[in-house]
Order: sequence, then C-alpha cells, then structure tokens
Amino acid sequence: MDQSYLDRIEIILVDTQDGANIGSVCRAMKTMGLTHLTLVTERKYDEDRVSTLALHAKDIYLERKEFRSLEDAIRDSSFTIGATRRRGKLRKMSSYSPSQLAEKLASYPDGKISIVFGREADGLRDDEVNMLSAIVTIPTSPLFPSLNLSQAVQIIAYELFLASRPYRDGMSAVSHERIEKAGSEMVEHLDNISYFKWDEEKKWTKQLLEDIAERAGLSESELQRFEKIFRKVEKIKIYKDNKEEGDE
Repeated sequence: MDQSYLDRIEIILVDTQDGANIGSVCRAMKTMGLTHLTLVTERKYDEDRVSTLALHAKDIYLERKEFRSLEDAIRDSSFTIGATRRRGKLRKMSSYSPSQLAEKLASYPDGKISIVFGREADGLRDDEVNMLSAIVTIPTSPLFPSLNLSQAVQIIAYELFLASRPYRDGMSAVSHERIEKAGSEMVEHLDNISYFKWDEEKKWTKQLLEDIAERAGLSESELQRFEKIFRKVEKIKIYKDNKEEGDE
C-alpha cells in the first residue's frame, strides 16, 4: 500500500443531516486508509451520535475541515468528483465506476483530489454536480438502487485502497479555482469572435472546457499553452476580418 496515494484524497460531505452518519463515514474512511474529511454545512452535530458510530475513528471527525459552501471547499482541489447515481441533461454525460476512478487516480499527477457526497435524502443537487469535473456512480440493483451514505463511502474507499500504489509524480496539477479562471478566459475569446449563438451555449462550453482540463490533470505550463490557443484563434479571426475590410 502507498499511503501517499491515499493522503491526497479528501472526502467531502455536503449538508449531512445526522451526526451518526458522519461517524459511520469516519469509520468507513479509516478502515481504508483515508483520513481527510471536509464538511460543507451550517449544522451543529450531536458529538455523542458521531462518537457512537465512529468508535476509534473519531479523530477523523475532530481533525475535519468545515466550509459554508461547496465552492469554497473545492477551491484548492486539483480534481473534483461527485458521487451520484442520478443521470440527466443537467448532469455529466459520462461517469466513472468506483474501480475506474481508482485506476484514474493512480496515474493522476500530484494535487488534492476531492470526492463529494450529497445529502442522505436526495444527494447532490444539479448545480453542485456542475461545479465538479466528473462523477462516480456505484452500480446497484434496480430492485433497490439506493445506498446509504456510509455504504457509498465504504465502497468507493475500498476501491481506492485496492489501487493504492505509487502514482505519477514530478508534475503538479493546477487547482479547481485556476481552471475556472482559464475557462472564463477561453470562452471570452470565443465570444469575442461571435462563436456563440446563444448564452446557454457559452455556459455549457465553459463547463465542458473546465471539466476536460481538470480530468486531464494539466500542469500550469500546459494550461497556459491551452489558453494561448484560444487567444491566438481570436487574434487570427480579427486579423482576417480587418484584412477583408481593407481589400474591399
């Protein structure tokens, strides 16, 4: 087992309703070598309910990070993945299985990896999924497809543990925040040459570019070269338009 593979992974729980479920998640994490827990919540939890289910894994809860918004929680992450079984127009076009995700992370460059889990009752909202670059879906029987929160964390953590081995280093992936800035710049270059026919197209193109860049694990120098392509496209288009006007 390579603990360095596991140490860069954090589990993020969004608006968990019951402290007992947080305790169960802590236990699921620690049995598989995961130690970084982040809560996105404004709730106050009953410490006794957390402790009862966490048992000897309560240290994970005590060392947790807390944020009021998911956007703030993932700001310094290099790769963000949402755990969800729901699919649809407003969600990602494809997803990883837990084993596929584990293999992906084994070759992903250095940087923090955040796996996000939603509420017990209804999971992650569409807007929350759209903040993330990928989703992971656990295959289940159609007879009863719903897993409770700690079960879902346990299954994914188990696959991550099985795949824990030395990962590709020597390069650091840029953060989620940096990719968002790059996405805004790239679509602005396209907008300046009238690429988009409607506002919705601009929104989804930005999301697509950001998702691709984050899943690729680009370094800062690679992302800068990616941005340069869009700047150059705008300059070439403007140059050609001015030349055509001068030839008339």
